[in-house]
Amino acid sequence: MGSSFMQTILMPIQSSLPALLGAPAEDTAWVITVTLLTAAIGVPIAGKLGDMFGKKKIALVLLGILVVGSVVCAFANALPLMIVGRALQGAGMGVIPLGISMLRDVVDPKRLGTSIALVSATLGVGGAIGLPISAIVTEHFDWHMLFVVATVIASVSFVLIALFVPKTGNGTGGRVDILGAVGLAIGLVGVLLAISRGNTWGWGSAPTLISAGIGLVAFALWGWYELRTKNPLVDLRVSARPAVLTTNLAAVAMGFALFSSSIAFPQLLELPEAAGGLGFDLLTASLLLMPSGLAMLVMSPIAGRIERAVGPKPLLVAGASVIAAAYLACVFLPMHGWTIAIVNTVIGLGIGLGYAAMPALIMGAVPRSETGAANGLNTLMRSFGTTVAAALVGAILAGATGGDLAGSFRIVFVLGLAAAAICAVIGAFIPKPRLDDELHDVVDEEAPAAVPTGTVPTGTGSFEAASRH
Repeated sequence: MGSSFMQTILMPIQSSLPALLGAPAEDTAWVITVTLLTAAIGVPIAGKLGDMFGKKKIALVLLGILVVGSVVCAFANALPLMIVGRALQGAGMGVIPLGISMLRDVVDPKRLGTSIALVSATLGVGGAIGLPISAIVTEHFDWHMLFVVATVIASVSFVLIALFVPKTGNGTGGRVDILGAVGLAIGLVGVLLAISRGNTWGWGSAPTLISAGIGLVAFALWGWYELRTKNPLVDLRVSARPAVLTTNLAAVAMGFALFSSSIAFPQLLELPEAAGGLGFDLLTASLLLMPSGLAMLVMSPIAGRIERAVGPKPLLVAGASVIAAAYLACVFLPMHGWTIAIVNTVIGLGIGLGYAAMPALIMGAVPRSETGAANGLNTLMRSFGTTVAAALVGAILAGATGGDLAGSFRIVFVLGLAAAAICAVIGAFIPKPRLDDELHDVVDEEAPAAVPTGTVPTGTGSFEAASRH
């Protein structure tokens, strides 16, 4: 929940950053962009390090980085220091998929689906609660207090994990794939920078094309290297398993569907009525959007029971279908404050189902030694979908004039509908893990390992096999 709070913390003051930091708007945009980039790089790397050296140990390191980044931002009065702090906060975001993958080591397999749903729901809760809290703090206190709150949340999370989360072995060990990490970082920075800054630079401009070109070439070389190195940062052979690959493709579509509403609804609520919006103040708009995150929390035990009864695949299809139905309503219904609150809550229910299903699908298709890295890659795919949504939706709304604004919002809703429908179709075709994959998982889990006192046993066999009992 703390990590998701970090992602929404700047939304109330984003338009005021040029005045607060004494820099042009084009430069202050890097406060948002740098968090996106470092999070994208840090998530898959953190997952692999967790598999190698222990998930709890790496989670504590990441939370420590979050604390340091929040402290830096709390004392920042100029743009360079603020960018450094936000970069550190982004690097610490890898704790999200690492925490989910940690559940496989400490939770009974029969309760794993419910636990995944509950942890996934906290992502929505953190964002939902973070918006009104940020709005209240911004209105009544100095904006630096936002990062004081963030520091407290990250510090409390660090202490709770250190005291109450059991250690689960020492990891696989091995050599860190430094060259693979560098190659992945260059590829991600190049592609994501082109996507996230294309609206500002121009999609056909030299900086955008050069950035995208460098990223694509780096990815090609990185993939060639990863297939030929021992203990790669990302095991592309595991990632290419049909169950893993299709789940990650569905994650891109769901990420797009999620972020389309996350961008459109706040703008529609807060724009003045003369400009085609609804004219709500920031706090009221935040309160109207808050039920979506709470709906994810309410849905988590239901999602767990559904997963135990029918498996994660129907859960993903159901979640995507719910989101598609919500966007379909947006296309045909007039948008008022109460309409947006209801529709956004329904989207939250769908996201709760989908976000509970995807980690379960991933962990059912990879060996235990790859859960951190595999969940990190899945989270990266979701982030890629949100980045594409941010760029495309931003371009559509920025290019709208007052008379065309309603039509532009409708286009955004159609795109969200299409993304959710694509996610549902892909989800319907996710295959079961092959028999040799399941046997690989069983052998991996039954291999001798030192299990410290206090560790909760998880039994043997793959998650896919365990969930059938």
